[in-house]
Amino acid sequence: MEKLVAGAQELDIQLTAEQVALFRQYQELLLEWNKRMNLTAVRDAEQIQQRHFVDSLRCSLATGDLNGQRLIDVGSGAGFPGLPLKILFPDLRLSLLESTGKKAKFLQAVVDELELPDVRILGGRAEDLGQIEEERENYDWAVARAVARLESLVEYLLPFVRIGGQVLMQKGRQAELEMDAAANGIAVLGGGAPELIPVQAVEQEEPSYLVLIEKIKATPEKYPRRAGIPAKRPL
Repeated sequence: MEKLVAGAQELDIQLTAEQVALFRQYQELLLEWNKRMNLTAVRDAEQIQQRHFVDSLRCSLATGDLNGQRLIDVGSGAGFPGLPLKILFPDLRLSLLESTGKKAKFLQAVVDELELPDVRILGGRAEDLGQIEEERENYDWAVARAVARLESLVEYLLPFVRIGGQVLMQKGRQAELEMDAAANGIAVLGGGAPELIPVQAVEQEEPSYLVLIEKIKATPEKYPRRAGIPAKRPL
């Protein structure tokens, strides 16, 4: 797990032996399940550590200590960035939202195998879950990685967080352009002015950013709109 440990140290994160062991179990499960289903195109152990584990841990540069906070990872896929953040912050209260049944089954297997407490797997779409009273405006953080363009993504995420909570999106080279395109939607949905944080690693060729938005007012009840509409007709 050398790439993981070195990448974490680059972020000023000192992983414990127990945390490294949990990441090793996670990696083994990912490699095993990836033989049977398409969880990720990254199939090399070192690349998993760099491109998935360390990249997820970069979110901590914006969030700070997440212990005791409620976070929902929307479109979690194989568990990024939510599960690495849970390993880093054991007292994080985590919900993983994933609409694909097979991926949700994998997430549950990881949670069970690693014996991670306070983790819920939510099956379904963000547009539907964001209208449920128990989930709506109930989180300190809503995060997403490689799910959709930012102008659609804000409608998936902002309804989940409380006023004063934060939305965090991991984006690539188009982050600034997408942020400009999403400005109207951010305002309509109750978000404040977005902050763009560069987080490019030394060995990383492509630029990488965290887009951070504070929730400053309640999201109007009609948002999120029904499934498929945010992607087809961004605000």
